[in-house]
Amino acid sequence: MAAASAPSQADRREDVEERGGLSPAPLLRVLVPLVVGAVIWFAPPPGGVTGRAWHMLAIFLATIVGIIAKPLPMGAVTIIGTVVCILTGTVPLTAEKAGDPTALMGFSNSTIWLIVVAFLISRGFITTGLGRRIALLFVSRIGGRMLGVSYGLALADLVLSPAIPSATARGGGIMAPIMRSVALTYDSTPGPTARRAGSFLAINVGQVNAITCAMFLTAMAGNPLIASLASSQGVTLSWTSWALGAIVPGLCALAVVPLVVHVVCPPELEETPEVVAMAKRELATLGPTSPAEKIMAGTFVLLLLLWTVGDIVLGVDATTTGLIGLVVLLLSGVLTWEDVIREKAAWDTMVWFAVLYMMATALGKYGLLGWLADVIAGSLGGMRWQFAFIILTLVYFFSHYLFASATAHISAMYAAFLAAAVAVGTPPLMAGLVLGYISNLFTSITQYSGGASPALFGTGYNSVGDWWRVSFIAALASIAVWMVVGGGWMKLIGYW
Repeated sequence: MAAASAPSQADRREDVEERGGLSPAPLLRVLVPLVVGAVIWFAPPPGGVTGRAWHMLAIFLATIVGIIAKPLPMGAVTIIGTVVCILTGTVPLTAEKAGDPTALMGFSNSTIWLIVVAFLISRGFITTGLGRRIALLFVSRIGGRMLGVSYGLALADLVLSPAIPSATARGGGIMAPIMRSVALTYDSTPGPTARRAGSFLAINVGQVNAITCAMFLTAMAGNPLIASLASSQGVTLSWTSWALGAIVPGLCALAVVPLVVHVVCPPELEETPEVVAMAKRELATLGPTSPAEKIMAGTFVLLLLLWTVGDIVLGVDATTTGLIGLVVLLLSGVLTWEDVIREKAAWDTMVWFAVLYMMATALGKYGLLGWLADVIAGSLGGMRWQFAFIILTLVYFFSHYLFASATAHISAMYAAFLAAAVAVGTPPLMAGLVLGYISNLFTSITQYSGGASPALFGTGYNSVGDWWRVSFIAALASIAVWMVVGGGWMKLIGYW
C-alpha cells in the first residue's frame, strides 16, 4: 500500500514545476543572467569607474536580464540579486558610513509604501463592483457609435486610474471584459468577424490604458519607482506635479489617439445602439448602488482631494493619504484584513520595487550613473538641449521593443537617461516628468510590452502584424501630442 501510494518521479517533477521550481528550460534561462553578470564582473572597468561601481553594474544587469528571462518570478530574482549584493560586500546590510546605500533600504522608502497601499485600495473597486459600474455607466451614456464606445471606455479608465495602479487590472480586468461584451453584442469574434468591432476596440483600450497610466503617479506600479529614482538625483516628482504636468497633454492624447486608431484600424460597424441597451441591462443586473460602493466612491473622492492639495494645504503627503484611505476602507468593512494579506500583487511589488530601488541608488552613489550620463551627453556633442532631449526621448521610447516589462526598462534605463538629459542642459523637472510619461506610453507598442497589452492581445482579435502596425502609428501620434502640447503646457506652468 505504501509503495502504491508513493508519488512517482514524474509526479514529484510536476509538483515542483507547478510550485515554480526549475525545469530544464528555466535552468537554461538561469545561465543567461549568470553569464552576463560574470562577464561584466570580471571585465576590467573603464577609466573613471571604480571597481565597486562596476561590480554593482554586473549584479544589476544580471538581475535585469533575469527579470526578462524569467527563470523565476520577478520577486524571487530580485531577492537573489540582494543576497549576491550582501555576500560580495557590494551593498552591505548596514551602512559603512552615513549616506551609504544598504541592502534593505528600499523597504523603508515611503514611495514604495504608496504603491503598496494603492494596490490595496484598488481591491475595493474590484470587490465592490464599483469599477465595472463606472465603466458601464460611461458606455451606456455615449456608446451609440463605435467611436463613442471607445471614448466611454477611455473616460472610465481615466476616472479609475488614480486609484488602481495595476494597468493589467484596469485594462485587462475591467475594460477588456466590457470591450469583449460590446464586440460579442455584434457577433464580432476572433477570426473573420474580428474587424467588425473587436479589433478596433482591443487596440484602442491598450492605447488608452498607456495614456491614463502616464497621467497619475499612482496609475502604474512603475511610476513611484520613477519618482524614487528621480529623487536620488535631486529631482522631486510629487503626485501633484506629476498630475499637473500630465493633465493637458494627457486629455489631448485621449481625444486624439482613439481617432487615429479609428482611421488606421476602422471598425466595420459604426452605429452601435445595441451597446447602449447592453450596458443598461448590465447596470440593471448590478442593481442599486450598494453601501460598500458608496463608501468606496467617497473614499476615492477624499483620496483625490488629499493627493491634489493635501501636501500643499494640510502637509499630508501622498503616502499618508493612501494610508488614510486604507484605514477608512478597513474601518467601514469595505476591505477586511484578509483582503489586505491576500493582495499578493501589492506585496510582490514591494519586494521587487525595494530591491531595484536599492540597486539603482547604489549605482548612483558609486558614481556609475554620473559616468554613464557623461558618456551619453558627450556623444550628442554641442547640440542644443531641446534637440538632444528629443533624441534621448525617442531612443528611450523605441528601445522598449527590446523589453517585455516596463519595470525592467525603467530600472535599466530611466536613471541613466535622466542623468544624461540633465547633463545636456534639460531642465531637471521637465526631464524627470517627460521620461516618466514616456515610461508609460510605450507599454502598448507591442503585444508583450507590459500593462494591459498581453491581456488585450490575448482576446485574439488582432494579429501580431496588425497590433504592431496600428500601435506604431498611434504611438507616433501620442508622442507628438505629449511633446508639442505637453512641452508648451510645461512652459506655461513654469516647469522649464
